[in-house]
Amino acid sequence: MKEAEELKKIVREKYSNIAIQSDKTTGGCGCGCAPDDVVDYSVFSEDYSQLKGYVPEADLGLGCGLPTKYAFIRPGDTVVDLGSGAGNDCFIARKETGDSGHIIGVDMAEPMVKKAKENAEKSGYGNVEFLLGEIENIPLPGNATDIVVSNCVFNLVPDKSVAFSETYRILRPGGHFSISDVVTDGRLPEKLLSEAELYAGCITGAMEENEYLDIIRATGFNDIQVMKKSKIDIPASILDKYDDTGEFRNSGAGIYSITVFAKKPHN
Repeated sequence: MKEAEELKKIVREKYSNIAIQSDKTTGGCGCGCAPDDVVDYSVFSEDYSQLKGYVPEADLGLGCGLPTKYAFIRPGDTVVDLGSGAGNDCFIARKETGDSGHIIGVDMAEPMVKKAKENAEKSGYGNVEFLLGEIENIPLPGNATDIVVSNCVFNLVPDKSVAFSETYRILRPGGHFSISDVVTDGRLPEKLLSEAELYAGCITGAMEENEYLDIIRATGFNDIQVMKKSKIDIPASILDKYDDTGEFRNSGAGIYSITVFAKKPHN
């Protein structure tokens, strides 16, 4: 496994390039877009196009769920989207909060933040803002938000314990999160996992589901619920290249998209 700072550099550069390239194409490249060895990872994405508040320019096909669907957003809520990309989930959340709400997107890739700000300005959303920052060091004060959402981002964070601790810190007592992410059931072969770090951001750092939920529990969250779980079918082209021995296909292990809900206690 690569060192944390090297992983962050890979992720930052990759998603910066996605933001830049999206301005030159008519659509997103899907989760895990690779510059040279392009693979279609649209198998991770869910359809946003029918949701109220949808902004096509903000949808780069980088998610693996619909976290806002299970976020129970109310008018006037403050919502923070961690790893907000071009603003896709922020604009969906903004539709739920209305003009009285406050939406804050946080992303580590400066070109993504720039693109999100442009999308917000085009849409005339004065109550949506975007900040440059890392999930392991969120640039917000404690007890700053009612709800946190995130879409296929925590698996990209090397230290998930710190990321969930930061999520806990910025939530107000009684607040909650809805996070879509990628987890595994069983161990992935090291070769597949290491190559995924370079080519498939949505698998990078994926851990076993029980370990993932244990981190959330140890952070202090309660009422933890897996709201949705879907198996992800890895394309044969990837398995043929990185699982040539059949270790993964014969192991019974699987890769899943899950959406998890949890609350910060009132005291």
